[in-house]
Amino acid sequence: MAKVQTTNSEMIIMGIDPGTIVMGYGVIAVHGQQIKLLAMGSIHFDSSEDHMLRIKKIYDRLSSMIQEFLPDCMAIESQFFGKNVQSMLKLGRAQGVCMAAALNKDIPVVEYSPKKVKQSITGNGNASKEQVSAMLQRICKFDESPKYLDASDALAIAICHHYQLSSGIASGRGRANSWNSFIKQNPERIKSTKKDLK
Repeated sequence: MAKVQTTNSEMIIMGIDPGTIVMGYGVIAVHGQQIKLLAMGSIHFDSSEDHMLRIKKIYDRLSSMIQEFLPDCMAIESQFFGKNVQSMLKLGRAQGVCMAAALNKDIPVVEYSPKKVKQSITGNGNASKEQVSAMLQRICKFDESPKYLDASDALAIAICHHYQLSSGIASGRGRANSWNSFIKQNPERIKSTKKDLK
C-alpha cells in the first residue's frame, strides 16, 4: 500500500507485531478521532537464514520504514508467556531490536499485551484474530482482509494505542520510551549529583 500524504496536525502511529519469520506492521494517521490508514502489511524473513542475520534485517527494514513514515510513536505487542523457551527468546530478540530501531530515532515506544489489544478493538480480550481483523475493516474502511493476520494484528496495536491516548490512560507514556521524552515528561525526577551541587 502506498504512503498517503499527511498534514502537520496529524499524529502518526506505527504498530508492530514482531517476529523473526514474519513481522506485521500497520501505520495510521490520527486527526482528532479520525483514523486514516497509511500502510499495512507483513515482512517475511528466510527461516533458513542465521537467526542473527534475520535480527539485523529486522532492524534495517524497520529503520527504513521509520525513515519513510516518520512516526510520532511506535506501539508494539508485548511478549507473552509460552511453553517453548527458544521461541520466547527469539521473539524477545525481535521485540528488542524493533524497540532499538525506534529509540535510535528518539521515537517513544509503548507495549500492549495481546489481550489488551483485543479488548480495545473488539471489547473482548479473548476475541479471535479473525474477529479483530473484521472489526478493523469497519474502523479503517478497507475492503480486502490482509493475506497474513500479522498485518491486521499490527494495525490493531496502532489503533489500540490511539484509543488509550484518547481515553487518557496512556498519557503518551509507554513502558519503554526514549530518554528525551521521559525527561520532558518527568523533569521532577532528575536528580543532581554532588558534583553538580558544587
